Formats: sequence, C-alpha cells, structure tokens
Amino acid sequence: MLDTTGLGLFGLILLALDVYACVRIVQSEAATIWKVLWILLILIFPLLGFILWLLLGPTRPPDMQRV
Repeated sequence: MLDTTGLGLFGLILLALDVYACVRIVQSEAATIWKVLWILLILIFPLLGFILWLLLGPTRPPDMQRV
C-alpha cells in the first residue's frame, strides 16, 4: 500500500503558501491587471506560480532597497 500522508501534508502546506501569496498580491500596490495575472498563475500552477511569485513578485519597501 502506498502511504500518501506526506503528499497530503505537502498539499496542505502548498495551499497555505498559495493563500498567503494571494493575500499579499491583493494587498500590494501593483496595477490591477498584474494582480489578476499573478493570482491566475498561482491558481492554474500552484507550485510553479508560488515559486515565480516568490522570486519575481514581492518587492521590498522603498526604505529597505539598496541605493
């Protein structure tokens, strides 16, 4: 028998991360079209969308950026 407990836990963690990303996207000051595109990407490709958002999406606040 195949033990799928790890897969269920992975799915739950991925769901929590995707929800977190969507909330951060909605709260961002980006243009509405970019918000919609990011959320669609996360909904269609949950793992890949989250990784891309994590690498390309969030930006630091202006006071935290390097000069």
